[in-house]
Formats: sequence, structure tokens, C-alpha cells
Amino acid sequence: MNTRRTARFRAAGTAVAAALALGLGAAPAHAAPTPTVVLVHGAFADSSGWSDVADRLTADGIPVRTFDTPLRGIANDSAKLTEFLAGIDGPIVLVGHSYGGAVITNTHDPDVTANVFVAAYAPQRNQLLAELVNPIAHPGSLLLPPALLVKPVADPAGPAGVNLDAFVTEPFFREVFAQDVAPAKAAEMYRNQRTLAATANLERTGDPSWADTPSWYLVSGADRVIPPALQRETAERVAPGRTREVAASHASYVSQPDAVADIVREAVLAAG
Repeated sequence: MNTRRTARFRAAGTAVAAALALGLGAAPAHAAPTPTVVLVHGAFADSSGWSDVADRLTADGIPVRTFDTPLRGIANDSAKLTEFLAGIDGPIVLVGHSYGGAVITNTHDPDVTANVFVAAYAPQRNQLLAELVNPIAHPGSLLLPPALLVKPVADPAGPAGVNLDAFVTEPFFREVFAQDVAPAKAAEMYRNQRTLAATANLERTGDPSWADTPSWYLVSGADRVIPPALQRETAERVAPGRTREVAASHASYVSQPDAVADIVREAVLAAG
């Protein structure tokens, strides 16, 4: 991202933050409630990675919840997210990173007023994630063996109580997933990573929530997991006119929390 574009990005984010500060701090009694932001992590991660984004949003008076994605499959995970959302009163803005984007795509809750996709998949109806991660159709990802391997894990829903899960190997984790994150932080992320059921990529998705829910998309321009070209193509489809780009790795929510918080604020302001 060039300097001029970065300046525009920051200026827009500052303007949104100022508008939120004014709107949230002086809202009349009859004003609509501020939407609750629900942060949905993807594969090879856990909710702790959202901490800096959550801190920035809560500092603006925006309620934030994090969802521990089971990573067992899109149908299962979207059903669990729907159960989680049932415990939240008022409007909701869903934020999905990576595989978490597929989960929010398949979540249909009437209280969800906006989606935000962060370096995320947003599949179309009946699409397989395997089609999107295909290195021939969408070259550029480094998330391939030996960086990506599978191992057996205990899973009550799997055959004989066991399932094959995918994970990112330690020697390649920072290089592939988070090259712009400090080594110590990347090591922490590796230790906290949660594995993904290998069958999750083989599930066909349902009707996409983004088809009838206003959506935003933040492209990671230096992503080595989901190729930036695929992200831009996805963004044009799901969030026309509501797309931003940041020079960041796949882990933009960790390395660029200001940029992520800024686009979430935009969605909250529009949805509030």
C-alpha cells in the first residue's frame, strides 16, 4: 500500500472513530442500541488473537464478544455460532477472519445487521472451500505441505471417535501465517493455534448471509495463506464499495489491529 493510500485509510478510520465517539457518547435515550461486535476466529488460531482489536473497540464504547470457533465444519460451527448469538440482546455485527468468514457466511440471525470479512473466505452457495484453496485455480498460497500437515485427534463426532485435523507446522508458522508479527508473538500464536477438521474444506455451503446483509471486506495485501487476488475478487462480490486493503500478512487482526478496528467501526456506525 502506498503512502498516500495509507494516509487516506487512516484518515477515514479517524473520522469514523470520531463519529462513533460523538454518536455513542451523546446518544438520546430513544436512539438504537449500539450493535455488539462478535469476533469469529478462523483455523489455526484462537480468540486470544483478537485482543488488540477488542481493546480498541471497547475503548470507543462498542460492546465486544469473542466466539470460540469449534473448527469442526461449516454446518456445525455456524450452528454453534447461532446458539451463541441467541444470548446477545440487540443488533449484532459479525466479524470473521479466514475460515471464520465461511462460518459467518453460513450464519443467518435476524439480529445480525452487518458482516465484516477480514482476509476471509466468503463462499457462494454450494461452493466447497476446497475449490477456493485450490493452488491451481488460485495460486500464491504457501499453506501447503510441509507447512500444512494433518494428524489424528480425538473427536467424538469422527469415525471411531477420531478425526484428521489440519495444522500449521512450527518451522513455517510465522513465515506463512504471520510474517509481519514479532517472533515472540508469532510463537505464542503457534502455541495457541487450534486445528481444523480436514473435512471442513469438503462441505458445501448454504445460502450466503452476505447476499442480503450489508458487508465490509478488509484485504490483506501481503497474505501468504489466502492469495490477495482471491480476496479482492471475493470483496468485489460481497462488499462492493465497502472494501479496504492493508499491507499485512494473513494475521492482520494481530499485526494491524488499528486497520481492522477502523473497518469494524464503519460497519457499526452504518448498522447502529
